[in-house]
Amino acid sequence: MRIWEQRYNFLIPKRTDTNIRYYDDDDLRFIINVSILNNYGVKISEISRMNAEKIQEMVLVVSEKSTPYDSQIKALTSAMFSLDEVAYNKILNTNILKQGLEDTMENIVFPFMHQIGIMWITGSIHPAHEHFISNLTKQKLHVAIDGQTGKKLPDAKRFLLFLPEGEPHELGLLLANYMLRSRCQEVVYLGPNMPFEDLKEVFDFHEPQFVVSSLTSGDSIENLQAMIDKLSISWPEARILLTGSQVLNNTALKFPQNAEVIKSIKHFASVIDSVKELCLANGNGLPLP
Repeated sequence: MRIWEQRYNFLIPKRTDTNIRYYDDDDLRFIINVSILNNYGVKISEISRMNAEKIQEMVLVVSEKSTPYDSQIKALTSAMFSLDEVAYNKILNTNILKQGLEDTMENIVFPFMHQIGIMWITGSIHPAHEHFISNLTKQKLHVAIDGQTGKKLPDAKRFLLFLPEGEPHELGLLLANYMLRSRCQEVVYLGPNMPFEDLKEVFDFHEPQFVVSSLTSGDSIENLQAMIDKLSISWPEARILLTGSQVLNNTALKFPQNAEVIKSIKHFASVIDSVKELCLANGNGLPLP
């Protein structure tokens, strides 16, 4: 970065009263945009002759092309810092049209959200940035879910989706909701922060064959293990499907026979598709469109 500053003089860092260099949010957005264009082969000498508006315009243009995922993620990051809803939706819509919603979420959105989490932890972004992006992405998923309303196989399996108390991160569960409905399965979606006693009442009434949850918020190994065991013991006939960073990254966790870890979106899709095949094999199902 210092070489670019000295040679092309297009980014002058600010300094504290004690002469420590630092960059503000506008500087960070500018650096990200420069990095995106440079990754696409635009020379730094050429970029240095552009104004900020031209650089932003070119970033939006190149982000619509068939490009590596990291470039798409950087473009989304730039839109986030600018609180630019139009740019964010344009990038996301282009990728959904090219590769579908599920692949876009797995290849771009979830890695992007992971990066946002790191930036939030390190103090690089304001919580408002994360809320801005999360809500826009939720809107996309809600629209996609709404488009699947009414689709259900006659022999569909029953899925109960929830997040436990203290777990607010809903994107993964919303995607699971969409994936199940798009494959004509029956879903009861309870959302985040669900008390166990309320969950038990719904379970007793609905009697789902599958329970799906995602655990990403920090908790002790002991508490996580206790919850997994409680779900398994409470409903031994149900198949418990769990995902999220807490279960994916804690190798010390032990999973009962009726509980399993969902490692990726494709893994979850394979589980749903195996259920669909069982339904069709019973002779009561209808082929998917």
